[in-house]
Amino acid sequence: MVQALGVRLADEHGKTLARGGAALCELAVIDPAGLDDRVAGIQLLVASDVNNPLLGPARAAEVFGPQKGASRADVELLDRALAHWSALTAAVTGLDLSAAPGAGAAGGTGFAAMAYLGGLLVPGADLVLELIGFGATLAGAGLVITGEGSLDRQSLGGKTPVGVARAAAKRGVPVVAVAGQVRLSTAELAEAGFAAAWSLADLEPDPVASIDRVAELLERIGGRIASGHLVSHVT
Repeated sequence: MVQALGVRLADEHGKTLARGGAALCELAVIDPAGLDDRVAGIQLLVASDVNNPLLGPARAAEVFGPQKGASRADVELLDRALAHWSALTAAVTGLDLSAAPGAGAAGGTGFAAMAYLGGLLVPGADLVLELIGFGATLAGAGLVITGEGSLDRQSLGGKTPVGVARAAAKRGVPVVAVAGQVRLSTAELAEAGFAAAWSLADLEPDPVASIDRVAELLERIGGRIASGHLVSHVT
């Protein structure tokens, strides 16, 4: 991202750095002089759905690397590369943002946006809900249904379903979630603001079969939500 916007990244021989996280291990020179002039004078809002830092216990490579197919060796390499990138960035910009919430979003894009573009990270769900006027839509609603592929610990970091639950809670509207799989406990769901959560995996544990039968499974869950959460409200 920063290369595309004009920041020069080079190795010790002055050669432009290749793309990709691992290439940052070879980084020796950061020259922000060529940063696109249009970046100056604007307030950049970065909509992020996670609050993971770039480095530290919940660091980007450790949490998100394996999701994208990274091996243990890949994660360790990316950790070293990002630590090196962070250290040189701090030397150039005077900003140590490696532990900032959201710096680890999108493989470290949050970090770069803050350090080089003056970006302000905001919860993506809250921003979008505000832009679409979600609060006004809730007027008179008896139930909100939201969903995600996997409702798990990462969801609690600021992903859309939790943002929806927070917004609905402010107006006293209950929220239920529908997900391919639910990996949160009843207590965690309640703390996040969900009245209930329904999992397609409970009806069809085989992921391939679940995808093939998704319309049928959602219809069945929809019927259960209607009978369990809407009938009493309507009557």
